[in-house]
Amino acid sequence: MKTFDYSLVKDPQYFRDGRMDAHSDHTYYRDGEEAQEKETSFRYDLNGIWKFHYARNYGSAIPGFEKADYCCKDWDDIRVPAHIQMEGYDAPQYANVQYPWEGHEDIHPGEIPEHFNPVASYVKYFEVPEEMQGKRLFISFQGAESGIALWLNGQFVGYSEDSFTPSEFELTEYVKEGENKLAAQVFKWTASSWCEDQDFYRFSGIYRDVYLYTVPEVHVYDLQIRAIPDETLSTAALEIGTDTWGKGTVKITLSKDGETVIEDKKALDGEEIYSWKVEDPVLWSAEDPQLYDLVLEVYNEAEELQEVVPQKIGFRRFEMKDGIMTLNGKRIVFKGVNRHEFSSVSGRHVSEEELRKDLKTMKQNNINAIRTCHYPDASMIYELCDEHGIYMIDETNLESHGSWDVAEFTKDYTYVVPHDKPEWLDMMLDRANSMYQRDKNHAAILIWSCGNESFGGKDIFEMSQFFHKEDPTRLVHYEGLCHDRRYNDTSDMESQMYPSVEAIKEFLAKDSSKPFICCEYTHAMGNSCGAMHKYTDLTDTEPKYQGGFIWDYIDQSIYKKDRYGKEFQAYGGDFGERPTDYNFSGNGIAYGGNRDASPKMQEVKFNYQNITAEVGADSVKVINKNLFVNTDIFDCEVTVAKNGKVIRRASLATAVAPLSEETYVLPLAKEEKPGEYTVTVSFHLKEDKAWAEAGHEVAFGQYVYKIEEPKKTCPEGVKVIRSTHNIGVRGAHFEVLFSVLNGGLVSYKYAGKEMIEAIPKPNFWRAPTDNDCGNLMGMRYGQWKLASMYLSHKDFRQGAYGPANMPEVEVNEKSVKVSYTYIMPTTPTSECKLSYEVFGDGRVKTTLVYDPVKELGDMPEFGVIFKFNADYDRVEWYGLGEAETYSDRKKGAKLGIYANMVADNIARYMVPQECGAKEEVRWAKVTDRKGRGMLFEMDENNGPMMFSALPYTPHEMENAMHPYELPEVHYTVVRVAKDQMGIGGDDSWGARTHEEYLLKTDKKMEFSFVFKGL
Repeated sequence: MKTFDYSLVKDPQYFRDGRMDAHSDHTYYRDGEEAQEKETSFRYDLNGIWKFHYARNYGSAIPGFEKADYCCKDWDDIRVPAHIQMEGYDAPQYANVQYPWEGHEDIHPGEIPEHFNPVASYVKYFEVPEEMQGKRLFISFQGAESGIALWLNGQFVGYSEDSFTPSEFELTEYVKEGENKLAAQVFKWTASSWCEDQDFYRFSGIYRDVYLYTVPEVHVYDLQIRAIPDETLSTAALEIGTDTWGKGTVKITLSKDGETVIEDKKALDGEEIYSWKVEDPVLWSAEDPQLYDLVLEVYNEAEELQEVVPQKIGFRRFEMKDGIMTLNGKRIVFKGVNRHEFSSVSGRHVSEEELRKDLKTMKQNNINAIRTCHYPDASMIYELCDEHGIYMIDETNLESHGSWDVAEFTKDYTYVVPHDKPEWLDMMLDRANSMYQRDKNHAAILIWSCGNESFGGKDIFEMSQFFHKEDPTRLVHYEGLCHDRRYNDTSDMESQMYPSVEAIKEFLAKDSSKPFICCEYTHAMGNSCGAMHKYTDLTDTEPKYQGGFIWDYIDQSIYKKDRYGKEFQAYGGDFGERPTDYNFSGNGIAYGGNRDASPKMQEVKFNYQNITAEVGADSVKVINKNLFVNTDIFDCEVTVAKNGKVIRRASLATAVAPLSEETYVLPLAKEEKPGEYTVTVSFHLKEDKAWAEAGHEVAFGQYVYKIEEPKKTCPEGVKVIRSTHNIGVRGAHFEVLFSVLNGGLVSYKYAGKEMIEAIPKPNFWRAPTDNDCGNLMGMRYGQWKLASMYLSHKDFRQGAYGPANMPEVEVNEKSVKVSYTYIMPTTPTSECKLSYEVFGDGRVKTTLVYDPVKELGDMPEFGVIFKFNADYDRVEWYGLGEAETYSDRKKGAKLGIYANMVADNIARYMVPQECGAKEEVRWAKVTDRKGRGMLFEMDENNGPMMFSALPYTPHEMENAMHPYELPEVHYTVVRVAKDQMGIGGDDSWGARTHEEYLLKTDKKMEFSFVFKGL
């Protein structure tokens, strides 16, 4: 009788003991009725409540608990599937590169933590269901992290590692009548943990489904399907390989939309391969995910039905042609995301509802590809990607980043794994095989990936050789070879992380032997994704650049409550875990928690759209970037808005072939009356899809033109009241007060009500974004924060009570202009001037002027900041929207009139930071529920402005590391600016805002706008 030896858990060559061979993820049913209902009686669900014991290490675990006569029924309960860290044991730990035990135990590969290495002991008492009795019995653990040992009725069944593919065992010889005791121990860290150093939360436990299963007398254990068109795409080969237990026959039926394409009967005996020709196959792609229905009906030698295997299959040809990746003969562009399997509720156990929401959101936002970073996902996603039409890079469970990031510079590869080390090779090949065998029948998978950030070497090369040998119908990916070129053929494509667009161009100019993709790019941490369009534009001009995968899809954040019981999204370190990498877990274009799209998604959708509409005043050039579908499958709508309000609407029939362009005359004539006109051409779904309803917009383009109207002048005059300490200006319905002592506009009363809560001040600062923190913006630009917070009309250079700069007063026929000069505590000292010109109707033209000081360079923002009572909690604006926009992230926005609440402009980034800005604003209102408040308008000579209305000042936001640290809301803080520097996003650890999206300080800076009470 074999026994379990825990000492082997640290041995990389001990990763499977008694575990069954990996096989395809197909489901089999007793008959067609079961198959219709997708409920198989060959399986018995073991999910639910198990008995549980937690120990900090193996020495603290209960010895002998697995024995049949050891009663565990009084143990604590735990739910399965679940991470133990999400059920009150241990703590979630977020770490990026560093191994989670660093600083606690000094160990190297060949060792595992001993003092703290949680052991989860599980027990499940069960009786074998009546319909399974007398048959071979198996158990499947779809995911257990990171090593699992199994016993049944006290007898050791087996052991398995690889947290992300199934571990299955046969129980037949250990099972007994009546109650059975199933016992398992799951070890948090094993030898394989050296190769599971992904940038994610560290969990453990049985976190995917567990079920018993049995098989009929004749059973297709493994199924391999290949549906590959020939080069002409007019004929396809359908090849089916079976590995059968028992002998019999199989009836094979292939149908499309209810019409039979193939019907055949074949003998089954061991390993068999069958093939057919299919004429004029309907091809699968993400644009048009056409699937065929394949049904295998398995019979024994007595012609009795044993099982029914339904499978969806897609005919598609993916290959390298002339150094370019092609799908069905066309150059493919990956408009992708990396997607961690993550839920704020349950960690890496993602519910079907959450998964379906992710895929729908992706499709709605033109994302066409997923890289499963950096491990195979639970099986359902592959089936849904087949159905929805999403390309996949399926990635092996491998990342050893913490073992080599320093070695790259020291050139000491002693502890780099797997590298060239023979003791790690079998484990690596086993992981590659487990993923391949399970997932091989999914049309969505175009590329196998050997893993992530694990340097290079022979072992990973052998993994790629395995994929090439087993599956010549797909390509193989591995990014890490760019650090170690010894085995450059490991990857079929050049894949890099976070190169600049210029770096991609430079690389391809020197070496265009392979196509180039960014397996990770446009790092979406916090307020980010600026200048993403540079990458997507490159796919149009550089054939060898075939797209990339945003890092990443969803914030890794977990529901937690603050000390007052209010729920928030926790990140690294919030569970007391150390070491940690803090908020670096939040890089999603979708929020953790409710999984809604973040404001960044607006730009992603536009940059990834497959139809470009270049709109003019009377025509539109439609460029169809789709590879396979004509634009006539979409409804095309044309709207004309005057000053933001839609006045005309019409349909436009288009029929632009794939990869073609056509110009159409617009069905609406150019307007002639004065006003600003926005022409929008948009494309919408004609019919419901699995991921969106008819009418959903897939692409748009806009054109803006203006027909000038005579400028209006204010007929009313103003009255000026001069006194020693104040200057008053009065009109019919308003009163303004300027203070000599306090150096600014201290009162603006409209209709008898005071509107402002504080003196408006020049502002040059924003709350730093995560990208700003990564590129040390605060250190580089810090003087501008000092300038914003501590500027004064008093000259501090002449002592603490230095003389004040007296305001300049200029009285005109219909207005009065009051100007303040402010001294700014920069090095060298600088000055700016803020002027207010008051007109008789209550309008105040506000102008900020600054003569750039060369030594100070540019600033984050150039504008004016106001404080209003928080009752003014509603915003309406005519500008870009509807999500926040920035100078380098506004291509996906539309010009229009939008409205929301001030609080809505606080994006739910995990760490409070700059957010809520609105670009190209013509006018904006901040009002209370009665519609009273303040109107801000652009100055015609200055053009559109940047506008922001938030409940907090930049300083308050910058001072909080969590939303719950923000103060109670007392004000509505409005910032009106010439512009704000772009937010960047090439990466979040050094990449700066692109030069063209910085504020220009090469000449005098001047910005004007108008405000007026409502």
